[in-house]
Amino acid sequence: MITRPAPRPALRSAPRYAPRHSLRPQRLLALLAAALPLALLGMAAPAQARIVISQVYGGGGNTGATFRNDFIEIFNNATQPVNLNGWAVQYASGAGGTWQVTAIGNKIIPAGGYLLIQQAAGTGGTTNLPTPDVIGTIAMGGTAGKVALTRSITALSGATPSGGDLADAVGYGAASQIEGSPTPATANATAALRNVGGCTDTNNNSLDFT
Repeated sequence: MITRPAPRPALRSAPRYAPRHSLRPQRLLALLAAALPLALLGMAAPAQARIVISQVYGGGGNTGATFRNDFIEIFNNATQPVNLNGWAVQYASGAGGTWQVTAIGNKIIPAGGYLLIQQAAGTGGTTNLPTPDVIGTIAMGGTAGKVALTRSITALSGATPSGGDLADAVGYGAASQIEGSPTPATANATAALRNVGGCTDTNNNSLDFT
């Protein structure tokens, strides 16, 4: 279930379909990382092995979008599976401090595995997402917003939360600085993707995402 990869919309260009299960070279490297030293793969090791947000897309169903739904993808860059029971993804607007919560539920994400969390649908788009692992109802911003991964289903508070149960955070577009500088703005047909298949993690969104 969780090891079934999800397609990514292309970042800041027309959508292209590159399903994760096709094992592009960087995906294959991520899967091999548990068995081979990262140095031998020509990749930098993550700053901290952990669960991270690997992709955010808020243009689902908007004018010019291909996918009908917004979504969040998370990635386990560690070498052990992790039970996400009690974890959640949360969303707030670019400058906002009110967070909406989608509980992940009793899901186990394997080492090198991805988990797809579908969010709200718009009225446009032509293509459904692959079968998601979790379904939420949050309508995310198409060009700016903040996404957090938390070890609790309790809603965060404030525009720039930190510490405690906050496992990872991504600000995109004109968003409050929640983990370094935000990524560039996305659009209705584009997503923000963490580099090297989710393995880049310097705790600065502007460097980690392209």
